[in-house]
Amino acid sequence: MQLKIMPKKKPLSAGRVPLILLLCQMISALEVPLDPKLLEDLVQPPTITQQSPKDYIIDPRENIVIQCEAKGKPPPSFSWTRNGTHFDIDKDPLVTMKPDSGTLIINIMSEGKAETYEGVYQCTARNERGAAVSNNIVVRPSRSPLWTKEKLEPIILRNGQSLVLPCRPPIGLPPPIIFWMDNSFQRLPQSERVSQGLNGDLYFSNVLPEDTREDYICYARFNHTQTIQQKQPISVKVISVDELNDTIAANLSDTEFYGAKSNRERPPTFLTPEGNASNKEELRGNVLSLECIAEGLPTPIIYWIKEDGTLPMNRTFYRNFQKTLQIIQVSEADSGNYQCIAKNALGAIHHTISVTVKAAPYWIMAPQNLVLSPGEDGALICRANGNPKPRISWLSNGVPIEIAPDDPSRKIDGDTIIFSNVQERSSAVYQCNASNEYGYLLANAFVNVLAEPPRILTSANTLYQVIANRPAFLDCAFFGSPLPTIEWFKGAKGSALGEDVYGLHENGTLEIPVAQKESTGTYTCVARNKLGMAKNEVNLEIKDPTRIIKQPEYAVVQRGNTVSFECKVKHDHTLIPTVTWLKDNCELPNDGRFTVDKDHLVVAEVSDDDGGTYTCVANTTLDSVSASAVLSVVDVPNPPFDLELTDQLDKSVQLSWTPGDDNNSPITKFIIEYEDAMHEAGLWHHQTEVPGTQTTAQLKLSPYVNYSFRVMAENSLGRSLPSEASEQYLTKAAEPDKNPMTVEGLGSEPDNLVITWKPLNGFESNGPGLQYKVSWRQKDGDDEWTSVVVANVSKYIVSGTPTFVPYLIKVQALNDVGFAPEPAVVMGHSGEDLPMVAPGNVHVNVVNSTLAEVHWDPVPLKSIRGHLQGYRIYYWKAQSSSKRNRRHIEKKILTFQGSKTHGMLPGLEPFSHYTLHIRVVNGKGEGPASPDRVFNTPEGVPSAPSALKIVNPTLDSLTLEWDPPSHPNGILTEYTLKYQPINSTHELGPLVDLKIPANKTRWTLKNLNFSTRYKFYFYAQTSAGSGSQITEEAVTTVDEGKMAMASRQVDIATQGWFIGLMCAVALLILILLIVCFIRRNKGGKYPVKEKEDAHADPEIQPMKEDDGTFGEYSDAEDHKPLKKGSRTPSDRTVKKEDSDDSLVDYGEGVNGQFNEDGSFIGQYSGKKEKEPAEGNESSEAPSPVNAMNSFV
Repeated sequence: MQLKIMPKKKPLSAGRVPLILLLCQMISALEVPLDPKLLEDLVQPPTITQQSPKDYIIDPRENIVIQCEAKGKPPPSFSWTRNGTHFDIDKDPLVTMKPDSGTLIINIMSEGKAETYEGVYQCTARNERGAAVSNNIVVRPSRSPLWTKEKLEPIILRNGQSLVLPCRPPIGLPPPIIFWMDNSFQRLPQSERVSQGLNGDLYFSNVLPEDTREDYICYARFNHTQTIQQKQPISVKVISVDELNDTIAANLSDTEFYGAKSNRERPPTFLTPEGNASNKEELRGNVLSLECIAEGLPTPIIYWIKEDGTLPMNRTFYRNFQKTLQIIQVSEADSGNYQCIAKNALGAIHHTISVTVKAAPYWIMAPQNLVLSPGEDGALICRANGNPKPRISWLSNGVPIEIAPDDPSRKIDGDTIIFSNVQERSSAVYQCNASNEYGYLLANAFVNVLAEPPRILTSANTLYQVIANRPAFLDCAFFGSPLPTIEWFKGAKGSALGEDVYGLHENGTLEIPVAQKESTGTYTCVARNKLGMAKNEVNLEIKDPTRIIKQPEYAVVQRGNTVSFECKVKHDHTLIPTVTWLKDNCELPNDGRFTVDKDHLVVAEVSDDDGGTYTCVANTTLDSVSASAVLSVVDVPNPPFDLELTDQLDKSVQLSWTPGDDNNSPITKFIIEYEDAMHEAGLWHHQTEVPGTQTTAQLKLSPYVNYSFRVMAENSLGRSLPSEASEQYLTKAAEPDKNPMTVEGLGSEPDNLVITWKPLNGFESNGPGLQYKVSWRQKDGDDEWTSVVVANVSKYIVSGTPTFVPYLIKVQALNDVGFAPEPAVVMGHSGEDLPMVAPGNVHVNVVNSTLAEVHWDPVPLKSIRGHLQGYRIYYWKAQSSSKRNRRHIEKKILTFQGSKTHGMLPGLEPFSHYTLHIRVVNGKGEGPASPDRVFNTPEGVPSAPSALKIVNPTLDSLTLEWDPPSHPNGILTEYTLKYQPINSTHELGPLVDLKIPANKTRWTLKNLNFSTRYKFYFYAQTSAGSGSQITEEAVTTVDEGKMAMASRQVDIATQGWFIGLMCAVALLILILLIVCFIRRNKGGKYPVKEKEDAHADPEIQPMKEDDGTFGEYSDAEDHKPLKKGSRTPSDRTVKKEDSDDSLVDYGEGVNGQFNEDGSFIGQYSGKKEKEPAEGNESSEAPSPVNAMNSFV
């Protein structure tokens, strides 16, 4: 049962007026929802749901099935008519009706013939509310008859004549499909010259000898029965006029040949259709097919036009080599005159086809089922069109309305039946029939009068889940008669929802245009009519939208590399997204190179096929989002190919090529290389480069080279592989166009001149027989050029030359063709000899103890006998001024380039005796030595004493022993000893300065403090000043008496107050130690510079950084007990190299250094560095008394 309403919204007044849908009495109605529960209760007239086609062609080899299905409440019963009279199926044992159906099954497989059951059938479905009828179903069995037997004579015709082979298939049902084949079941080829017409005939515009054959066979295929019938083969023989002998000419006249036209060229004439004009009629909606086939020689071409119009675009097609014009879905507007034109070189003809489009009836408005409640009004409308105009007739329950039972509620007005104040007895099925000469239309439409209270068909408590900011549609499918009004409420006590925010559709659906979080809740739908009320609750949940917060990005990757796309998704926590990756909107390839994890797609070993658009799709049950990125796979270009040499001249050629694929990165340039197969086979050289947009290059060539070329392409990623080599091209020989380079003339002996040059390579020779013409003459003489031609070598020696004489030289290349251009002249010299004269007037000025300046007079240029390279000074230390003992000293050499006449001798030893002489130097060697000159260097400051050690420590004394400086650099005048104490807080005490005679190597210091550390500074002096100092530290021994006194005070230590005091002190010390430890770990330092400044010794000279600076004290573990005795063992020595002398270990060790003025600049380091090679560290522990003193 169906109910129809007009598809529009109910307008509502402004403000918070309840949004109510009033489904009023309407001409058309809504279809009754096919809800199973609803259909169980509602009565409904019959409706035909399935039926056989109007023109029903059956296969006579199978059972006949005539379909008729219908629905209704109660279920309808079925009956049939045949040829207008009742068909009693019970009387025919071959006819049965399917259960609960009107479908007929006629069993002709066992017995009976299909022809017996030909006729017009109509089905009627009936129940208490009315009767529906089917179309008139014309049942006919298909037919596939054979060709009638006929004798076909062979066809003989001249070359160039036209020919039509008739098919004339038997009339079948439905009509067969025609095609031409040979005995081998191969389709005969068709062309503009040979083609098959719409009627099945085979047309030849003109015949050729190759058309001769004996098996032109027309086939007819009957698709309905899947059978193929064939005509008798037709034999065709095409002959030329020359083949007609006199005998044939005597027996046959021209008219007895198939066609009497000559084989000469002729203008077109139409084979079909005949005449200048014809008519064509077609029905609306069918395919219009127009055909023109012409004969002529040469073969005509067919053109189509429409007079007074244009051919419809998108619906016009040309078939059969433009001989057939087809227009699909033809309509009345396609009527008119169509003209086909046949044209060849000798003329043109045309044929006009007048097309008329008729129309079987077609619906403008078919009647619709009408559901009304008692007392309502309605109408059934049946409107159709056609050409000619169809006639409209009405039936009621299958009976013409004129003789049907009268119903006071209906009124017929042409194509409309108007109903007023209907009652339940007004229910019926009406049939509208629209017919003309080309066919008919039959439509069933029922009027169903019902009185039903409202029903809501949507399931109770349905849960709707919607994404935020999207429309929400809450269903309220309903039914009632009269049609109910619908209202929506939100919440338990909410008011009716207004139109300012919500929309209500005619089917009862509530629309929330933009759902927000606050839209979540329970909604109630209420349906009312005059027979009652129904309501239903549904629930709405609003979910956060799924978003892609990190989208994949455009990527460019080189072939073979790996690329990764990222896609991060944010979603509602109650929804589970599914992330899918697509490539070009298809699934990813089934390839292990594609790896997908939570947020990434990784493509390894990227290939060219991997390029494209990659899309990340995130789906939930409610929404779907996607983001795409393009992957461009790039690589170095593919090699160029198809290299070709053109415009081949003696010294140029044009090279062209085809670029390879640029692999998505534009080619920026092409590099052209050449190979000289004659001189350097297998070795490729750079020829030139051209821009990437150029695919030809004009190349300059050299003579006598067997060229091959190859090309490489380059883009931003690199260079392609080389192309295949081009063909070889050998240029003609020519004289050399250049001479050897790097021509030089140098003598290897005093009486020769060696001329050398860089030979030309084979590429530069320009021809066979490469040689060199070597020419020379003295520069300052009047001699003529002396020349000699030598083979392809790089050297020629001229003998018997004067010593070191300038020569003019030139080397010219030549080959079998001729000489190179005149060469450039270069100057050379014959061989050198040793200089003959020593420098004179040599004298020495001593600048200081380590530096002297030497002067001399230059030697005459002629005596040098070669290229002056400079002067060489030999000097050596002869004896010591202090010890006066001679010993062998190795000579030192210092060379001064060029013509210099003075120089400085650095690095001399002070207080030494030196001897020197000078020699002049040329390319051959050294000349004689000048007379020896002697000079002495003055005294200098001494080096540091070789060793310093401290022995025999006592309570108040320390003994120092040392070795003199290894380099006194003069006569020692005295030693200076400076020392100062270091107290328990590492402060330096007053500095004591002590002078010691130069002949002493031992000294004892007395009246020192016991258990005290001392720092010592020791250096030697000459008349030139003080030398470098050496440092050391030592500690005096412990006072035993005080230790005994401490033992006698045990009775005080046993007193309670003393024990408490000591505990407090110990606790305080422990806290201080912890603080110190923390400060040390944090890098804290104790400033001691202020203390040191008070003890600076102004007499101590500034020292070099490597032998006068001092380290830093450490504050770590300073209070550990000390052992008795000196910190320095008796065998301790300090070497000269130990200029960075450290303080003796104190506690866990102190590395201390002093600055240039002797002040202590140490800072606490906490790390004991042991240097066994220097032997400056003591293995003894500090005295425990010292440790106690450090706490005071």
